[in-house]
Amino acid sequence: MTYKYFGAPDRATAARVPTALGPGGLGLDAGELVALGRLGDLMETSGSPTGHLSTKIKPETMSAMVLTGIQGVPLHQVPPLELVVLHPDYAVVQLPHNVVEPLRKADETELGAAAFIWSTVPDRRGPRDAFVIYTMLHEWQDFANRLHEAGHQLYCLVWP
Repeated sequence: MTYKYFGAPDRATAARVPTALGPGGLGLDAGELVALGRLGDLMETSGSPTGHLSTKIKPETMSAMVLTGIQGVPLHQVPPLELVVLHPDYAVVQLPHNVVEPLRKADETELGAAAFIWSTVPDRRGPRDAFVIYTMLHEWQDFANRLHEAGHQLYCLVWP
């Protein structure tokens, strides 16, 4: 699965993104990841002002990282994503405001704590992953702030 995070001013616009890309465009950025250490395995940013982030990180995991690591919400209380489009070839989901705002407003200490918490998950490799996750959270924070400044909300296009 590939996850492309993007901004749109509203749900109707977000719903049109996959059809605007066309069938060949869905995989446009899959596998073309920047070389930033292990971060390159996780995400990329495009050159446009708001751009997009392509990653192997599920939006559910991103929401959980923010809410459990930054807000201290128990994992079982992380709210579900908001489905915008469900199609046989893809889905578009909206990340809730209560996920995006804490991410946008988090300080260095909160981002570091969230990264450390998520680096202790059993399949992670400790401090090296904590730094990668910290860097990734910063990228997401910068992206969320650019979207907010442009009047956009955060969505994720999911396709196999």
